[in-house]
Amino acid sequence: MYKLGMFLLYSCLIKTHLCRVHLLLSSQPLPTPLGPCLDQESFIMAQETNGNHHQMVLEVKDDFNHHKDVHVHGGEGGGGPISAPPTSSTSTISIHDDSSSASCFVTVPFLQKLIAEIFGTYFLIFAGCGSVVINTIRGNMITFPGISIVWGLAVMVVVYSTGHISGAHLNPAVTIAFATCRRFPWKQVPAYIAAQILGSTLASGTLRLIFNGEEDHFTGTLPNGSDVQSLVLEFIITFYLMFVISGVATDNRAIGELAGLAVGATVLLNVMFAGPISGASMNPARSLGPAIVSNNYAGIWIYILGPIAGAISGCWVYNILTQVSFKGSHDQDTFFLQTPP
Repeated sequence: MYKLGMFLLYSCLIKTHLCRVHLLLSSQPLPTPLGPCLDQESFIMAQETNGNHHQMVLEVKDDFNHHKDVHVHGGEGGGGPISAPPTSSTSTISIHDDSSSASCFVTVPFLQKLIAEIFGTYFLIFAGCGSVVINTIRGNMITFPGISIVWGLAVMVVVYSTGHISGAHLNPAVTIAFATCRRFPWKQVPAYIAAQILGSTLASGTLRLIFNGEEDHFTGTLPNGSDVQSLVLEFIITFYLMFVISGVATDNRAIGELAGLAVGATVLLNVMFAGPISGASMNPARSLGPAIVSNNYAGIWIYILGPIAGAISGCWVYNILTQVSFKGSHDQDTFFLQTPP
């Protein structure tokens, strides 16, 4: 009986150990190049704290008889260390942004962002330029204030529907301005701009297919006055637009839920008073799409130079109004912007 009892006890211990091994294997830990494995939960926690879900480099260093600290460096919204339960052999995981690396550039989330930019720009240009065409062929039925409202509502709807996917730039000037302020990686700028111009061109082509023949009208922007007059107007209204975008969409002190409403209202206001003079483009893609489809590039430089210069200026002026810090390094001074607590 004694031997039988010991046999059953050892059998239970072996089964328990095998079950624990099976559970450990089924957890699918993430291998790291410099140390032991990092479990999925800790990796996700570190990613969420950093606020950047892509382009990460993990550095793991062993530190026996200490607790595990997850330190997050770089990226927007970086936080402090995340403590995990102590283990016999622990690690310190340092996660930092590797925007300069060309590895894994084309990822599924990035493709989703590009598709969102294409669809968002398409819907914006289709609705806005469509209102211009219909107002022309139907005897001023929509009216100019109505066209302004259509543009503002279209921007608001697209921001709320695609903002959480791609940021809803919809505008090469906005993308470039964010990149100059280090709020957007430069290596993604060409792809974003190409997606925005493609969406605008497809929308303009769709409108030309629907309204052809006598109903075919140029839906692009043309100066209704001197070129300098339109250039200055485009600079000012895009400056104003980018200033509002920086305030409501990037500053954590603002009410983020109202970003779409504020940006849409700004577009509506700008179109109302600047539309009769310059066409109130504020967006190189909005002017380039119809110009490509209709092969009409008259004054196109105004709607490329003015909005880009205005957006960059508006973004930088708003950032200068927030707390500015300079961080010195051994080789050069690094300029970066911080939002006051």
